[in-house]
Amino acid sequence: MKKRIVLWTGLAAAVVAANAATGWVQLFTGTPKTTPSTASGPESPVAKRAAQADALLQAGIKQGENKDFSGATRSFRQVLDLNVNPADKLAWYNLGVVAQHDNRKADARAAYDHALKIDPNFESALYNKALLIESSDTDQAIAILRHIVGADPKAATAHLHLGQALAKKGQDEEAEDAFGLAVRTDPSLLQFVPEEFRDSASAAPTATPQGGTTE
Repeated sequence: MKKRIVLWTGLAAAVVAANAATGWVQLFTGTPKTTPSTASGPESPVAKRAAQADALLQAGIKQGENKDFSGATRSFRQVLDLNVNPADKLAWYNLGVVAQHDNRKADARAAYDHALKIDPNFESALYNKALLIESSDTDQAIAILRHIVGADPKAATAHLHLGQALAKKGQDEEAEDAFGLAVRTDPSLLQFVPEEFRDSASAAPTATPQGGTTE
């Protein structure tokens, strides 16, 4: 069976592993800014809700890190009750990660779709959705992964998954290019490249300084 990786992206760290599940990673991807109504006066109701949403998101992250997924779910749903952006986007994304961790694929996909309605270019949600549908809807996964690498050519793991999806469709030349880009960006990913593409991926040219030569 071909190896695959799962990467749940976050603020400070990313976990890459063979096969299915990985450990919990930090989820929060940004802090909503709160602005007092005046320099010395009380906070506005909107600012108070934003501060509450921020605290609940941080609490949900901590609960998730401690494997209290039911508690994390409650915290993230409380964020949604406050109806504050961009906290709503992050809450939906985090709910998707919890559902994906629990192997509730339909719930995870629905949560990522909610996040993507708010921000269609939210890369973390796009990536995780692509992983969910890579086997069941390979064409859509390919489209999503192409979008990601188009926006971020150095997204090595997206290149890797794109190669896997293309190989599944029999598009071997394009798969070979994707695997080569993945390994060129992050050589440690070579171990996850299917064996039949490994030699070509490892031989992919690397960038050289201007005027330099390759050995």
